[in-house]
Amino acid sequence: MAVRDPAMTDVARLAGVSHQTVSRVLNDHPNVREQTRLRVQAAIAELGYRPNRAARALVTGRSQVIGVVAQNTTLYGPASLLAALEQTAAEAGFAVSVGSVRNLDHRSISAAVERHLAHRVAGVVVIAPVESAGEALERLPKSVPLVTVDGDPHRPVPLVTVDQIAGARAATQHLLEAGHSTVWHVSGPSDWFDSAGRIEGWRAALLAAGAEIPPLVPADWSAAAGYRCGQMLARMPEVTAVFTANDHLALGVLRALHEHGRRVPDDISVVGFDDVPEAAYFIPPLTTVRPDFAAVAQASLDMLLAQIASDSGGALRRTIAPTLVVRNSVAGPPAR
Repeated sequence: MAVRDPAMTDVARLAGVSHQTVSRVLNDHPNVREQTRLRVQAAIAELGYRPNRAARALVTGRSQVIGVVAQNTTLYGPASLLAALEQTAAEAGFAVSVGSVRNLDHRSISAAVERHLAHRVAGVVVIAPVESAGEALERLPKSVPLVTVDGDPHRPVPLVTVDQIAGARAATQHLLEAGHSTVWHVSGPSDWFDSAGRIEGWRAALLAAGAEIPPLVPADWSAAAGYRCGQMLARMPEVTAVFTANDHLALGVLRALHEHGRRVPDDISVVGFDDVPEAAYFIPPLTTVRPDFAAVAQASLDMLLAQIASDSGGALRRTIAPTLVVRNSVAGPPAR
């Protein structure tokens, strides 16, 4: 005969209290004496009782689950954010249900959010780094606790984001301070907010230094695109410093420069963005900008839980500063 799992009534019986008191302890209700709370917690530990989250959701209207909407991608930034959100939520006692979508458009995001709401999630986090996601987020019901990550900074939706502008400025200034007269930029896709912020920071640093602003070199996020751009830049003797919008682009640029006999950093200096785990093992080890994904995840959860607790919008914006990681891919310009 199978042994049943302990129930709330078993905890109440062992602690010598009512099941309503056990429920109050589980829900951190303030009107419980500390001695009673400790007795109930001891009974829970002794019995190995685990709350029935499904039943709790029926009572409270919300579960201990956070719904996350994210694009189905292996790109380092979004994938790292998702992993950080799952870990941070688990530490706070929440499970994460991920709704992966092929495209971050209105129909896909709305459908994913509706699926989450049907399962009574406590709130929703949307990783929304592209322009097509903006309209969908504004149309979601205002009653839904919602936070966007790396979304549109110009829309009135609660947002947590890496300070892309500050990170790009730091990368560009580092190259200028090494003695380069200007810095070329290989950008990410034009519809990504990360890409736009990094372009803005690059330009702002050059303007502040009174340096010439070279033509933008557009790309996507791939090493293959970086390689194609690097083939062009390697043939231009005036290019001595390159800031790429991510580390995979930098990897492709490094390969192209090597094939053309342009030494890094002796002939050309290169700085990336993201600090992928492999960046320290590139040849040479790559100077790059490191976003703090754990801090982004924690700020997102804090903002979401504040909304859940107060049933109000709370803070609308949190910006997390990245860090410049200096390695060996930057030196002064070659002597003419």
